[in-house]
Amino acid sequence: MAPMAFIAAALVTVMAPAPAESALRLPSLLGDHAMLQRGMAAPVWGWASPGARVTVRVAGQSAAANAGADGVWRLRLKPLAAGGPHEMRVTSGAETLTVRDIMVGEVWVASGQSNMVWPVSQSRDGAAETRAADYPAIRLFAVPRTAAPGPRLDCVGSWAPCTPTSVANFSGVAYYFGRELHRRLGVPVGLIQADVGGTPAESWMLPDWLKGDKDYRDLLAKTPPAGPDAPVGQAAYEKTMNDWYIGVMMKDPGNRGFVAGLAGANPPGEWRTMPLPGAWEANNPRLDIDGAVWYRRPVNIPAAWAGKELVLHLGPIADRDVTYFNGEQIGASGGPYPDASIVREYRIPASLVQAGSAVIAVRVFNLIAAGGFTGRPEDLWLAPAGDKASAMALAGPWQFRIEHSRDAASVAAMPPPPTDAWTAWSTGGLYHGMVAPLTTHGIRGVVWYQGESNVGRPAQYRKLFPALIRGWRGAWGQGDFPFLFVQLANFQPEAKEPGASDWAELREAQTAALRLPATGMAVAIDVGEAADIHPKNKQDVGLRLALVARRKVYGDRKVAAAGPAYRSMSVRDGAVTLRFAGAEGGLAAHGGGPIRGFAVAGADRKFHWAQAEASGDAVTLRCPQVPEPVAVRYGWAENPGCNLANAAGLPAAPFRTDRWSRPAPGKAKP
Repeated sequence: MAPMAFIAAALVTVMAPAPAESALRLPSLLGDHAMLQRGMAAPVWGWASPGARVTVRVAGQSAAANAGADGVWRLRLKPLAAGGPHEMRVTSGAETLTVRDIMVGEVWVASGQSNMVWPVSQSRDGAAETRAADYPAIRLFAVPRTAAPGPRLDCVGSWAPCTPTSVANFSGVAYYFGRELHRRLGVPVGLIQADVGGTPAESWMLPDWLKGDKDYRDLLAKTPPAGPDAPVGQAAYEKTMNDWYIGVMMKDPGNRGFVAGLAGANPPGEWRTMPLPGAWEANNPRLDIDGAVWYRRPVNIPAAWAGKELVLHLGPIADRDVTYFNGEQIGASGGPYPDASIVREYRIPASLVQAGSAVIAVRVFNLIAAGGFTGRPEDLWLAPAGDKASAMALAGPWQFRIEHSRDAASVAAMPPPPTDAWTAWSTGGLYHGMVAPLTTHGIRGVVWYQGESNVGRPAQYRKLFPALIRGWRGAWGQGDFPFLFVQLANFQPEAKEPGASDWAELREAQTAALRLPATGMAVAIDVGEAADIHPKNKQDVGLRLALVARRKVYGDRKVAAAGPAYRSMSVRDGAVTLRFAGAEGGLAAHGGGPIRGFAVAGADRKFHWAQAEASGDAVTLRCPQVPEPVAVRYGWAENPGCNLANAAGLPAAPFRTDRWSRPAPGKAKP
């Protein structure tokens, strides 16, 4: 199911340590393995004794500055060329710091909510992608989730060269974006990940940017309080929120299935079959539920395995599980804070292992996002301990039965979460804790994937998102640096009939932000998953962001960076002709077949699907139900099933030609 506001995202905050007033110190972004932005007067700063003289030597140059009364010193290096590694020596009196293995290249900040958070290891082909991630000239820095009442100078974290270990839990979108730039540009790339699942745009904005606009009054009311009592208030809120999350949001009503005998040899009730692995929302049959589901798999234990300890490997399971062998519990994972990335591997005691028929039973409990077995076929196996070579494959059909599901009524009856300004959704909280510390580091630009948590407020987002972009640029003081973003992917069941859509309007608001200079958008309307708000295909998203960067930022005019973009509309004899920019090589349905996703309406504002034919840079629409069309919408739904693309295979962004507002309550929706 879709996450219930991603409540877990707000549970933990990290306070950056205060600098020692008398010691020479550097911020975490200037540690070993750091990446500096090439071709710019890169800022270097830190702390020292008030008034102390600090000298920095790196890459054949030297610069100096005096620490202020607060102990902070700042200087800028002369522009550096891409390359390295370099060693930086920072001295102040008798104190010296040495920073090793510094690279110079392209530095990008990656921010947003859960689809930017989603790690490489859990993206499509995650295991193979992780194993292959050996790029020592790509450097990774992950900012811990941090909500704060006021701007922080520093954050917790450290740089790491890109290896299978360091990349596994790093943002997939950011990594695939950076990897493509590294391959194409041939220079080192630094990626700074600062994101939190489920968070709205206002969490990442200074409250001052919103003042003076009546549409933001509710957002300003959620500003975290500052002052000397702020840490106490924050700690109290976190405890209250944790108690609510564990005791209400993620409360399991109890393992009723075990009591009913579902783990035993002859379980009662009706059981169906489902292929595993696969989330139950996206499997066949599709279970669009939150709750508990039981899975069973009969196996035949070879005589040679009798009396031996066995290893049962099930891969990752979302979110909690209790696993049984012949009715005996052999393991459980999940805890109060479910982690869908945990690989389940349990030992079956030798005393339980007899030759012949046996049953593996797994109770899976899930209330956020996709539920069930989320790994790969090769993750499911059973073998004697120390003898994986003789493993029995367990992927394939399993029996399943729903123990219970959380319905809308039970959700509505839940006590609401505690309301306070300390949550990760507080206006400015994450900006203070996670973005402000980055603004002292030189960067090339930002890649951004967010919007799901603002989808119910698309009209507000039309102003809010540009305000965020302008605010970040002002905070860095580097002018209009590139700000590239991902338009929301398709989600929910495919639309059967044209209609109104908050998701479509939010995408429209995102597209409108392209009016700002140095912006670019990667369209993801074709890579989503109906049953999962976190589509696994992060490779195409990162690649499309990189295509935009290569063309708009690095000047590669040979690169097709975007799909067709609506340009004009004309009507003649009941047919609509639409013309598109970015149609070099012609327009067609991506993957073949008819072009889908267009709807037309007449003066009655009632939309009907239209037949579409492409020729050159034009698409002609005809609809028997609308003899006199006046408006067109394309891709106008949560999951519109649209497929128009250019010769490069890049999808067209959803759009509409009308500006009709939503109808008043009680009237038919357009």
